[in-house]
Amino acid sequence: MSSPNGTPTKITQGSQTKGGIGESTLRPDGTLKVTGEFAYSSDMWHEDMLWGQILRSTVAHAEIVSIDTSEALALPGVYAVLTYDDLPTEVKNYGLEIQDTPVLAHGKVRHHGEPVAIVAADHPETARRAAAKIKVDYKELPVITDEASATAPDAILVHENRDDHHSGHVPHPNIVHRQPIVRGDVTKARERADVIVEGEYTFGMQDQAFLGPESGLAVPEEDGGVHLYIATQWLHSDLRQIAPVLGLPEDKVRMTLSGVGGAFGGREDLSMQIHACLLALRTGKPVKIVYNRFESFFGHVHRHPAKLYYEHGATKDGKLTHMKCRIVLDGGAYASASPAVVGNASSLSVGPYVIDDVDIEAIALYTNNPPCGAMRGFGAVQACFAYEAQMDKLAKKLGMDPVEFRRLNAMEQGTIMPTGQPVDSPAPVAELLRRVKAMPMPPERQWESSEGADVRQLPGGLSNTTHGEGVVRGVGYAVGIKNVGFSEGFDDYSTAKVRVEVVGGEPVATVHTAMAEVGQGGVTVHAQIARTELGVTQVTIHPADTRVGSAGSTSASRQTYVTGGAVKNSCELVRKKVLEIGRRKFGSYHPAWATAELLLEGGKVVTDGGEVLADLADVLEDEVVEVEEEWRHRPTEPFDLRTGQGNGHVQYSFAAHRAVVEVDTELGLVKVIELACAQDVGKALNPLSVIGQIQGGTTQGLGVAVMEEIVVDPKTAKVKNPSFTDYLIPTILDTPTIPVDVLELADDHAPYGLRGIGEAPTLSSTPAVLAAIREATGLELNRTPVRPEHLTGTQLSEG
Repeated sequence: MSSPNGTPTKITQGSQTKGGIGESTLRPDGTLKVTGEFAYSSDMWHEDMLWGQILRSTVAHAEIVSIDTSEALALPGVYAVLTYDDLPTEVKNYGLEIQDTPVLAHGKVRHHGEPVAIVAADHPETARRAAAKIKVDYKELPVITDEASATAPDAILVHENRDDHHSGHVPHPNIVHRQPIVRGDVTKARERADVIVEGEYTFGMQDQAFLGPESGLAVPEEDGGVHLYIATQWLHSDLRQIAPVLGLPEDKVRMTLSGVGGAFGGREDLSMQIHACLLALRTGKPVKIVYNRFESFFGHVHRHPAKLYYEHGATKDGKLTHMKCRIVLDGGAYASASPAVVGNASSLSVGPYVIDDVDIEAIALYTNNPPCGAMRGFGAVQACFAYEAQMDKLAKKLGMDPVEFRRLNAMEQGTIMPTGQPVDSPAPVAELLRRVKAMPMPPERQWESSEGADVRQLPGGLSNTTHGEGVVRGVGYAVGIKNVGFSEGFDDYSTAKVRVEVVGGEPVATVHTAMAEVGQGGVTVHAQIARTELGVTQVTIHPADTRVGSAGSTSASRQTYVTGGAVKNSCELVRKKVLEIGRRKFGSYHPAWATAELLLEGGKVVTDGGEVLADLADVLEDEVVEVEEEWRHRPTEPFDLRTGQGNGHVQYSFAAHRAVVEVDTELGLVKVIELACAQDVGKALNPLSVIGQIQGGTTQGLGVAVMEEIVVDPKTAKVKNPSFTDYLIPTILDTPTIPVDVLELADDHAPYGLRGIGEAPTLSSTPAVLAAIREATGLELNRTPVRPEHLTGTQLSEG
């Protein structure tokens, strides 16, 4: 950890309390997860429980002529079969921003795998057999699969009679959202350019591939409500969408977070939540739904595939003159988070560089492809892949070192973004690039030993396809910029309830938020914050539920910033009340109670000079101090729909990568040897967790670079590889060494100076790997993921 040229983060309150901010405390759920004892949502059980099953469409676009459920209902053990006509209220759609997604298909289906009917039975196999007996008569329709078919004058509309707050400013009803950004004069700037490079880039559809499939348990309550135990990313957003469909007030839909087996954006949208609740209310029995892996590929959104068209210019001395780009994101059949993804892709499309003259357009399409929405780094990931390839093209054309070219044009604190927003916190882009380039290189030809080749270190690995013949090393660099928190005027806040009391003679703090712990480590950090601010050792993290105010979504790298900020804020208010109690009780015994700055450390009240005034347990005695407060970061504003100008983002995070790869140029196989990363985190609240987040994000970026892609048939819009047999994700044998250099340059606007970290490494790892493969092969490689046929020129059979 290092913090050169940055503002040191001063943490005094409780800094001597063991397990506080800045320490690598261990996760409370870590051992249970490693040993297999952790209870995930799929492990839940209830007496007299039924099992739910969903029937999904077998076609991507079709009219529903008829649905016959009679055979399913006649099957012994079946308690209920529901279709659209059985929904209890007039509210039959849901959605994160645009309520365009039907709970069950009505009139037609718009994508492969869309829910059509749901079944409850006394055994999971009975439920599956009953769903298979439902007869659906489809009349297939032409499919919309790309921009040409979506925006043609005679294009079929994916959503007829569309009426939402984006529909008025888009040029075609099959465009979900459009965001231009125009700043300066690109035409004049182009005249100053000595070199111009263009590129067309294709980014594949990536799956979040979380290891715990969608699951939950809905339990009917005596008051006519329902209690849903669910693995999700945002309890209160789920609640807002679920209650109207059920026809219940929100206080009768109680929600408790159950064990989450990963998320990465794929649990922001609803999956089986409403279905389980409908079946529980209809049958009067608890209903559990657990997707298998095949269903999971259809049950959540994916990362938007994209086409990106870029033009950059530069002077002969290496200064960027202008940038033009057009980004086309495929949102699939329903809107999900597409508008926000468009906002991110457009506003971050320049990357972490100074370019005064830009002309940007980003759109998201409605198509009959699988719905796409949030995934780690959304929007910024696709843009980074393209602009970093452009940087390498420019550097090569100018005969410059690619790292030095980037450093020459790197933004810094004070740079004005293309949206007109100044960057008012550290932006150490040049320093990150310098550091990652200076990290030691892995040794050459690691596979060689006196006993022969270690095939695990070679392209192809244990398949034993090569022993070093035709293997070429390549090195590539990339850097990216990601926003932190929700943007464009969204009321982004969190709530924390903090209580301190004496239990067994010892002061104990309890922290209660609705934050979804999906693996990011919030349950660890919240305890660290409470120890730091309240000076207690024992901290209990209350299970997340909707009995406390919203914590917002576990996404956008926002939870440590926003919910951590809420915990810190509530702790400070609790501390203030505790000290008021102490002053009333003990103020007459020592003048320091009135004159000194007082802290809580190590279970004691102390002065800032370290003098102990009282034990915290003696101050509290039988009193309980509790505070529940909302906390907001500074506001943002929407981007102008014509110019894209506006202070749309809260904070930015930056990461740089160096990839070292070895490529068998004859077989088209790639082995990523190392993915070194340098990242500014503002303040490492838990250094061990910080390293884990950076390495995890880096690995997901590696996946989309060389193996991960959901393949959709362009003629039928059907998913061709919905399984981990055919959809490949990196294993431990594919994961390279990931050395990390962490900078801590405090953001004065953020709690403890911290900076959201979870997404930035996902941006730059992908283009760094592609850059390294390009250097090894000399090929242009303008798409992800890179496949063997792209490296050898041999087109493989689709069979």
